[in-house]
Amino acid sequence: MQQAIEFMQEKKFEESAKLFTEIIEEQPEDPVGYINFGNLLMHLHELPRAQRFFEKAIELDEHAATAYYGLGNVFLEESVFGKAQENFQKAIELGLEEGDVYYMLGMTLQNQEQMKLSLPYLLRATELEPNDDEIAFQYGLALAQSDHLNESKTVFEKVLKLNDEHSDAHYNLGVIALYNDQTDKAMTHFDTALSIQPDHVLAANGKEQTQKLIDENKE
Repeated sequence: MQQAIEFMQEKKFEESAKLFTEIIEEQPEDPVGYINFGNLLMHLHELPRAQRFFEKAIELDEHAATAYYGLGNVFLEESVFGKAQENFQKAIELGLEEGDVYYMLGMTLQNQEQMKLSLPYLLRATELEPNDDEIAFQYGLALAQSDHLNESKTVFEKVLKLNDEHSDAHYNLGVIALYNDQTDKAMTHFDTALSIQPDHVLAANGKEQTQKLIDENKE
């Protein structure tokens, strides 16, 4: 099993599939082989087949939390957000206490435009994965979209401590600064975002709007 997982991590998918097939043939009643094969099929973007393997694992063990997590990922990839949400919630109910499942549930709710409902799950994800800048960024974004600007500012600043090259965090801090009439600070953040990512359209637009405000104030 360990060798098959290592092959998958090394992107040696054929070797990994061969070993997982042997494991399932030797232990057809063990859900773990089906879950891991499902994960491999997710890597290969073979979603209908992955779904069948996760469902088989659940058939063998209805308490297999990682099988529900895998199934949630399949539905998220297929943009079937209601079913994705249902499966991520089931995985958490069954005791899967990992940052990824809370993050995925939060993102699923965001995709259903339920920003406020996503907040506790994204917060929990940041607690479980405190050094993941992307999880922190999405939590900050959900806060901003729920009109919690002061809290989102704090989170975006934390994102930059984790990754000072995060152009989207700079852009959003620029927007918040602009909202607070801090045009110089806004300009600095938009400039920094563009120096990191020159094709950042939103930052370019933000810089243009900020420059107009600065020019108007000079008149």
